[in-house]
Amino acid sequence: MQRVAGGYGHGFTIASDGGLWAWGANERGQLGDGTHTDRLTPVQVLTGGTAVAAGALHTLALKTDGSLWAWGVNRSGELGDGTGVDRLTPVQVLTGVTAVAVGAHHTLALKADGRLWAWGANEKGQLGDGTTTDRLAPVQVLTGVAAVAASGWHSLARKTDGSLWAWGINESGQLGDGTTTDRHAPVQVLAAGVAGVAAGAWHTLALKTDGSLWAWGVNGFGQLGDGTTTDRLGPVQVTTEVAALAAGLNHSLAIKTDGSLWAWGWNQHGELGDGTTTDRASPILVRTGVAAVAAGAHHTLTIDTQGDLWAWGANEKGQLGNGRTTACLSPVRILLPPDNPHDLQRIAAGEYRSLAIGTDGVLWVWGQNADDPPEAGVRRVQIRGRALAVAAGWRHGLAIQTDDSLWAWGWNRYGQLGDGTTTKRPSPVQVLDGVAVVAAGTYHTLAVTTDGRLLAWGNNWDGQLGDGTTTDRSSPVEVLSGVAAVAAGSGHSLALKTDGSLWTWGWNKYGQLGDGSTTDQPTPGLILTEVAAVAVGWGHSLALKTDGSLWAWGHNAYGQLGDGTTTDRASPVQVLTGVKAVTSAWYHTLALKTDATLWAWGDNEHGQLGDGTNTDRSIPTRVLSAVAAAAVGMNHSLARKTDGSLWTWGRNLRRQLGDGTSSERRSPVRVVVVAP
Repeated sequence: MQRVAGGYGHGFTIASDGGLWAWGANERGQLGDGTHTDRLTPVQVLTGGTAVAAGALHTLALKTDGSLWAWGVNRSGELGDGTGVDRLTPVQVLTGVTAVAVGAHHTLALKADGRLWAWGANEKGQLGDGTTTDRLAPVQVLTGVAAVAASGWHSLARKTDGSLWAWGINESGQLGDGTTTDRHAPVQVLAAGVAGVAAGAWHTLALKTDGSLWAWGVNGFGQLGDGTTTDRLGPVQVTTEVAALAAGLNHSLAIKTDGSLWAWGWNQHGELGDGTTTDRASPILVRTGVAAVAAGAHHTLTIDTQGDLWAWGANEKGQLGNGRTTACLSPVRILLPPDNPHDLQRIAAGEYRSLAIGTDGVLWVWGQNADDPPEAGVRRVQIRGRALAVAAGWRHGLAIQTDDSLWAWGWNRYGQLGDGTTTKRPSPVQVLDGVAVVAAGTYHTLAVTTDGRLLAWGNNWDGQLGDGTTTDRSSPVEVLSGVAAVAAGSGHSLALKTDGSLWTWGWNKYGQLGDGSTTDQPTPGLILTEVAAVAVGWGHSLALKTDGSLWAWGHNAYGQLGDGTTTDRASPVQVLTGVKAVTSAWYHTLALKTDATLWAWGDNEHGQLGDGTNTDRSIPTRVLSAVAAAAVGMNHSLARKTDGSLWTWGRNLRRQLGDGTSSERRSPVRVVVVAP
């Protein structure tokens, strides 16, 4: 069964629990989530799924009970519901179905009794009913069928006797019958021994029972894999020991019996996944340990033997599902909510402000800084496009857009916006391109570029920029390379490298650098290894290790280290286990455990711990369950639950909780961000 599928600009995967997740282009409702909104990260569409197939603008899903569901564009009847009306959510079409395949605008469904049904566009005879008449409802085409494939405007069926049949457009020889004549009814291509088949836009792949792979059709980009760019009107052998195959618009993929993935053909968008944009006329090794593969028009999806989803290639519509719109030339891992790492930065809190990014990428802010009018309510931050990640300093904010550009706004006395000035900006200005991660300290900013370089700017009184000086910088300066994550405190900074090493620098009055001293350091120093994530408060630091243990050090007057004392620590001490994420600001800390429970400790003067009291806590206290992400401000906290709801608590003098009042909340209250 096909657990992954790629359309022209969208993608799908079926999770182990049968949930179907979708992402990418959605202009005709092809994602099935009830909207026309493109999705840069996966959204769940239905449950009980067992197979999925994606066309140009429509999608079909097969459920475990054999029912077939369809959604998206329906102008040629491609959904098969007899109406020709587009559908934004799944509608049931058939029962008793065992397999489904889709072309650009037509659909094939195989029933349990071996009968093949077809519907949708038929201008090239791709339905196989002997006509060129579009069909709004299923028509029977063949019997004795075991498997089907379709792409573009041609279709293929493998019969139970191992023979392969083809029909539809044939201008490039994609039917494999030795001609370039279109066929309106099935013609036999191979007599026996066929185990599997895949169709590209103008080429076809067939897997024989002996593991040999055969190809035919157009070959201008080497998509046949025979070492040439010569079109083939009949099958030619490409490789052996193949277990599964897939075809995109102009590229091809094969999983071998040892689990290795091989790719060839067009590579302009990186759809081969070899780190280049060079076309390949022969198969090249891309990955090992692959269990399933699917190809969209110009992108590729795989599931590995560990059950993880990977994607690469074109991404202008978000079809990779990684939250961005930039192409990936090599495989990137795609996580389904609530484990998507971008979700951990989709909420942020500043001094008296809160920020949140909606599922549509719109960035919202509420609460007031000193420069905001008292009546300011929930308002949209006008960046150029859609936001991916957000960070908030004392009185400045930053957002990464889906094109990896970084935007900044707010107070700028020390150059913390990074725009080369010290001019306050009431509206966002673009600072950088190619940014992957951003963090904001009180008056300084840290950013990690997509190639792992750490840049810093803003206030540098205590050496928190890490450039070896104490000179403020109004433009980014490079500090380190090979960096994966950063955190910024009041006057100190932390960087997590890709090798798991943790580096610290800057202000160290309370031991917050963790080097065993209280001496400021203007350049990075190594503190820990095997670290997975970092966070900082005003004068304390936290590190989450790869084994799930949480370590803390630095200022501890309010119990913000969580070690049961109020004693400052100049070296890391262990606080918790089973942690998946941590966040902190000023004098309190929140930790999200792997069981989705949220724990809090430290200063609680304004109820920012959310435990219903104003009592400081020096050991972690459980606050909420079913939490996906959390963020903290100076004296307030936010949490986004796994159901997408947003909850806030703590100080509310400037309406930073977003609950429509200015009343302090000692326990979490649900907030609905409503556009003005």
